[in-house]
Amino acid sequence: MPQTSYDKANMRIVLLEGVHRHAEARLRADGYTNVTSIPGALSAAELAQAVRDAHVIGIRSRSQLNAEVLAEASRLMAIGCFCIGTNQVDVDQARVLGIPVFNAPFSNTRSVAELVLAEAILLLRGIPAKDGLLKQGVWAKSASNAFEIRGKTLGVIGYGNIGSQLGVMAESLGMQILAYDIVKKLVLGNARQVGSLEELLETSDVVTLHVPATPQTENLIGARELAVMKQSAVLINASRGNVVDLDALAAALRGNALLGAAIDVYPREPRSNASGDSFETPLHGCPNVILTPHIGGSTLEAQENIAIEVAEKLLRYCDNGSTLSAVNFPEVALPEHTDKHRLLHIHRNEPGVLSQVNAAIADSGVNIAAQYLQTHADVGYVVMDVDSDYSSGALDRLRSINATIRSRVLF
Repeated sequence: MPQTSYDKANMRIVLLEGVHRHAEARLRADGYTNVTSIPGALSAAELAQAVRDAHVIGIRSRSQLNAEVLAEASRLMAIGCFCIGTNQVDVDQARVLGIPVFNAPFSNTRSVAELVLAEAILLLRGIPAKDGLLKQGVWAKSASNAFEIRGKTLGVIGYGNIGSQLGVMAESLGMQILAYDIVKKLVLGNARQVGSLEELLETSDVVTLHVPATPQTENLIGARELAVMKQSAVLINASRGNVVDLDALAAALRGNALLGAAIDVYPREPRSNASGDSFETPLHGCPNVILTPHIGGSTLEAQENIAIEVAEKLLRYCDNGSTLSAVNFPEVALPEHTDKHRLLHIHRNEPGVLSQVNAAIADSGVNIAAQYLQTHADVGYVVMDVDSDYSSGALDRLRSINATIRSRVLF
């Protein structure tokens, strides 16, 4: 890849929360040797300190890059979320600061879908309670409230990458698939999209959630929704911790209003294995529950795939300027530029900025060979390939434009 205007060896990259080693290896192979890997999450104060000198930061799900932390990130160029979700980042504030955010929306879908399907089988057979009794020396062999998964109805709330793949896998086991989503989706196989959440809840034998954390999904499943479900149904949440009211779920389980539940995500989670933080949940003591520590995507295969995917996106942006698949930024897919210099200009999306950019380049006496522009909400991103007679004056003129957020050059 072409060299950039900064020394790659001095570019500081910080990877938190035990990001898979393949990410660091890929970055180092491209010349970014100043990489620090930290096994756990950091406190807010520690995180603010870490981002002050970082040009790129990689996180998973527990590091909270909020507006206060991002305000300390004067050098930060890009954020890599080595996971599916990006709700742990204030993506709007990052965009205002000219920082694209990249994630891996597809790399761990299979791992999550497999866990959900396994939990559905175990819950329908009543395995958690039987396992608990046997560990206490109680032999409770019985077919009561034990069901095959074949012929049952799977209700998928949030029919995205994981939900649709799960539906295909479950259908191969003989399940009927219902999907509920706030937008109309093209369903796969013999799945059917229903028009209301209530219809899905009252019809499904297994209800599984695959939605993002938004104000609309907070406590999406509460006491009223649980009361609609079949008494013989099970609930599985491997999406976000705030979408199920766990107090209401615990009450339903203890009152035998549901057959069982599996929860992988929680409203409050320990920062790391070594943090010493205690883990509390209303579901402690419920015999018919599977509790897992946010491991839906935690397989070696998924973590390796995520590491490679996000590292490649970060490299394409740092080395090439491409922002394709950034979750918060104008998406520009750029060709290689081996015989040109490339000027990158991130600016507030205001009328007249492009004409000022072109005037700045013209005043520098530099010829534009190609130009790319995309806007997103309040931010614009223009990329110019210029002839090799590039002068530093062109970049200085770009930075002098009042609407400029940040600008750099790739050689």
